Amino acid sequence: MGFIGAYETAKGRRYRARYAKPDGTPTEKRGFATKREAEMFLSTVTVSKAMGNYIDPALAKVRIGDLATGWLESKQPPMLKPASFQPLVTAWNAHVAPVWGDRELSSIHKSEVQAWVSDMATRRSRSVVMRALGVLAGIIDVAVDDNRIAANPARNLRTLPQRGLSKPRVYLSHEQVSTLAANSAHPTLVLVLAYTGLRWGEATALRVRHVSPARHRLNVEENAVLVKWQIHVGTPKTHERRSVPYPERLAPLIKAACADKGPDELLFGNGVTHMKHESDDRSWFATAVRRARKEDPSIPRLTPHDLRHTAASLAISAGANVKAVQRMLGHASAAMTLDTYADLFDDDLDEVAERLNEAMRKIPSSFERERKSPPLSSKERALIRQINT
Repeated sequence: MGFIGAYETAKGRRYRARYAKPDGTPTEKRGFATKREAEMFLSTVTVSKAMGNYIDPALAKVRIGDLATGWLESKQPPMLKPASFQPLVTAWNAHVAPVWGDRELSSIHKSEVQAWVSDMATRRSRSVVMRALGVLAGIIDVAVDDNRIAANPARNLRTLPQRGLSKPRVYLSHEQVSTLAANSAHPTLVLVLAYTGLRWGEATALRVRHVSPARHRLNVEENAVLVKWQIHVGTPKTHERRSVPYPERLAPLIKAACADKGPDELLFGNGVTHMKHESDDRSWFATAVRRARKEDPSIPRLTPHDLRHTAASLAISAGANVKAVQRMLGHASAAMTLDTYADLFDDDLDEVAERLNEAMRKIPSSFERERKSPPLSSKERALIRQINT
């Protein structure tokens, strides 16, 4: 039960709803324009208390910035890898905190969040917008879980930035890979990236003990990622170790890279310091691409990660099935491999049809077997003969 009362303000009569919280503490909510609105509110309070999902409005009088502190702390390494955590901090500092940091949780409406997203989308990339929205929504999710509010105004927005056209993937041929490696200051690393599909951080984290010469395998156990100018070494992206084969023709080069190094020394670079992923035009990789393009203009502009795509392309063209490619690349599932490289597997469909067609040609008698009833019509026989010719 509760009580509805009227009071006067400069703007006219308003109504208050007085009621008791589940623990018996008296409270009230003011500002209703009509008695009917106050009664409806009081009814919802009565039902929510009976259902056990009452939400105390006072708990929503908290700043988003205060909630963000705990949320970010819950995401810190080792809960997330540094490379995953740092973008959340950047998104909070650059985009979320300036707009929402000082706002009370109870004051935020879905329409405001939608307007913020729509405005940001005119100035920022989709990935930046979605990460910022994800941070705000994640913070408010905690408030929903704590029964501070009933629903998250940052979830299920009507309009979100659309995905743009993805950049075409770069696939090099064997000849182009050879030309690139020949013009590189680190040819063995280029060839390993192009023929094993390792991520940059996985390749540069390889140690001598990770090489199995007898089996021609590289055992991926670590991943080195550059975060805020500092290398962080952790587990591979999918948190799973894997063994990746390399072609026998790379064996002498990998053996040479291991020479005069201890088992814990890094395979590439000086053996002590992890090679950094430099993306500027003066980096050794960019220099190698420029030199290779002068020698072979058909070589496209590319990044080290494009060599991972090249490895997938070369493996598939060599007859590798989707499961083998998945294991080589360290994808979480074969479905992910198919989604990523669907354009490469499309060629397999044509090959399947051709093989089925050849198989059908070899067994024409299977269509001409005697049937008890009804017999083949002349039209059916003519059609079968056409199929088998």
